[in-house]
Amino acid sequence: MRIGELAARAGVSVRSVRYYEEQGLLASTRSASGQRHYTDGEVERVAFIQRLYAAGLSSRTIAELLPCVDAPSEENSDAALERMAQERDRLSGHIADLIRTRDALDALMVAARTHREGMRPAAAAS
Repeated sequence: MRIGELAARAGVSVRSVRYYEEQGLLASTRSASGQRHYTDGEVERVAFIQRLYAAGLSSRTIAELLPCVDAPSEENSDAALERMAQERDRLSGHIADLIRTRDALDALMVAARTHREGMRPAAAAS
């Protein structure tokens, strides 16, 4: 199938398909005129790539995980599991940072409300 059909069937843009190919996540064959051609299996691969992006993984990380899909082996599986654990740890750290930032914002909001209440005239406070 050609690139437009792959994009439509996978629910992504043609630009995304080209990007995945540029990043080495997807491969095509070329016709004599240079048009990209893909197999039916590439539809599922694009969907898989999309799920990995939705999980917050970068194209570099996805490229590191794909050997487990392309050439399943115990070694590739172990490498993929280790890489996913590293990404999970990275995301956990980011979540912890976000929680600290949210908590600091909550404290600032409490201080601002307290200050605002102190600015009201005594008659309005009763």
